[in-house]
Amino acid sequence: MKRIGKIALGLVLAIWTLMPVYNMFLIALDDDAAEYSGHIWPSDWYWESFRVIWRQDYWYLEHFWHQFGNSCFMGFMTMGLTVAIGSMASFALDRMRMRHGWALGNAAMLTYALPSSFLAIPFVHIMHRYGLSDSLWSVIAAQTMFAAPYAILIFQHYGRLIPLELDDAARVDGASPGQMYWHIYVPLMAPALVAVGTYALLLAWNEYLYQFLLLSSTDSMTVAVALDQFFDSDEAPWNYMMSTAIVYSLPPIATYYALRRYMVAGLTMGGVKG
Repeated sequence: MKRIGKIALGLVLAIWTLMPVYNMFLIALDDDAAEYSGHIWPSDWYWESFRVIWRQDYWYLEHFWHQFGNSCFMGFMTMGLTVAIGSMASFALDRMRMRHGWALGNAAMLTYALPSSFLAIPFVHIMHRYGLSDSLWSVIAAQTMFAAPYAILIFQHYGRLIPLELDDAARVDGASPGQMYWHIYVPLMAPALVAVGTYALLLAWNEYLYQFLLLSSTDSMTVAVALDQFFDSDEAPWNYMMSTAIVYSLPPIATYYALRRYMVAGLTMGGVKG
């Protein structure tokens, strides 16, 4: 009986979670661009909206693939910088035996004490002063700033699973700190690197506020910001908008499922045993 209850609860949660996604597909496959018919199952598999995206035939989508490339650049650069900064910081704080390194690592988490929306206006002002307004690098800097403290925390916990004797042996053999980082620390930290990198990618991909505030021109705009233009129309083509959202969600989904095994291993080992 208890097992049946767990299965029933799991089904309810699965349906509740997947219902919005399924509704997106229904709207995307609807042939009425202005009004959703409300069918539970598509009466006709209307793939025209996806063809419009592919050929950029609608005026809100005429720069879609360029903006899609901007989103990919922004997301994967945030992913790479977060992994690089977080891993090097945790290596310096823990493996190099810095005095009060644990305090510096915990201090980085204080950035989460304030909601990110509170920091938006001062961050926009800073980017303007540095000449990075309407630049993808400003968004990358913002997302890396928010992802790096979590990365340092995970890397520190996971790094404690690596024996310090390996570092001592490397020093005896004449290895420099850079060689220890690249040839010992990074290979052994691979699961945590993948876990944090995936987290940073999803964080940057799903963020909207900073992209909206920092990006204004068509050349620098990402898909997340471009989708907002659909709401400027009196008769929004909902099927085009949902089709665009589905296509936009494919890269992080593919990345997550490709690296899921490493991501789970990195989070559980670093968080439970650290």
